[in-house]
Amino acid sequence: MPVTLIYTTFVRQYHPAKGLKMQKDTNHYSLPPEWAWQSAMQLTWPHGDTDWREYLDDICATYVEMADAITRHQRLIVVTPEPAEVKAQLCKRLTECQMANVTLHCCPTNDTWARDHGFITVTDGAHARLLDFRFNGWGEKFEAALDNAINRSLYINKVVEGEYVDHNDFVLEGGSIESDGHGTVLTTSQCLLAPNRNQPLSRQEIEQRLKDYLCADRILWIDYGHLEGDDTDGHIDTLVRTAPDDTLLYIRCTDESDSHYDDLKLMEEQLKTFRSADGQPYRLLPLPMPRPIYDGDDRLPATYANFVVINGAVIYPTYGQPDNDDEAARVIAEAFPGRELIGIDSRTVIRQHGSLHCCTMQFPKE
Repeated sequence: MPVTLIYTTFVRQYHPAKGLKMQKDTNHYSLPPEWAWQSAMQLTWPHGDTDWREYLDDICATYVEMADAITRHQRLIVVTPEPAEVKAQLCKRLTECQMANVTLHCCPTNDTWARDHGFITVTDGAHARLLDFRFNGWGEKFEAALDNAINRSLYINKVVEGEYVDHNDFVLEGGSIESDGHGTVLTTSQCLLAPNRNQPLSRQEIEQRLKDYLCADRILWIDYGHLEGDDTDGHIDTLVRTAPDDTLLYIRCTDESDSHYDDLKLMEEQLKTFRSADGQPYRLLPLPMPRPIYDGDDRLPATYANFVVINGAVIYPTYGQPDNDDEAARVIAEAFPGRELIGIDSRTVIRQHGSLHCCTMQFPKE
């Protein structure tokens, strides 16, 4: 069955030449929103040397579901140290036509969170710049040296195309930022200012770097919102997401007895004060808060904000709660009219404190 298979030549020994670092140019480049047309989506596949080992079959089944949905619409890049095993898993579910959309890249990995170790791509509509920021395990909580080398491996093996830009002197995870495609980037102060990321830089200094690196006109900081069990220090993709027509989807908690209620209420009130680039209030669409899901005594960070936008479709997490799952689908459909909605059970994914969006990273079409 046709599939592209690419092996890495070297990873940890490679250091980008200084000549690969591009000069800053914010006149034409921008960070596309996720709903812009994409050339590919990346998944970094689970394996037995990751924290998924105790329920590896279950999480691999979830990844196959994601791969099935993605390859029906666009190209999929799979990063894995075990390409033959992953190909066998995919071939059991995907058609020959879908497998033709798969590129398997052999590379050592620590974990699977492509959203946070993947390239962040800016484009001028004709050329892409692949921004390689440092991933340090969300503030040195987890080992991440192998994951931080994935981007360089993808680039030097020509799996992805564009101009490599080395920003490994700055920690930035893709799940911590949201772009509207019109020069506005949203982020959270609790994540970007968290320990072991970019100290001693101040908030103002970090904001300026975000503007410079992401070619943004302004940064909107969200100062509230946190989910129990979240290892990321409050990634925005668990709380607030952008959509076309100056729309923000956000998690709203209506249960006053829930530990999240007060903070998410403050976040909602702050969102009401935000204005779009042309000075208008944002269209706010509240997503439901899933009822608590536990792993033993630990509450898991289940959230419907962690959906994935692909070409022609939205893949959204479900949590075995039909009323909330259906309401989330309704809201997402309102924000992204005309796109196919694909629900995937994410109760295994959240056992490692992430969800579907955290597993993916898109490459915009140049």
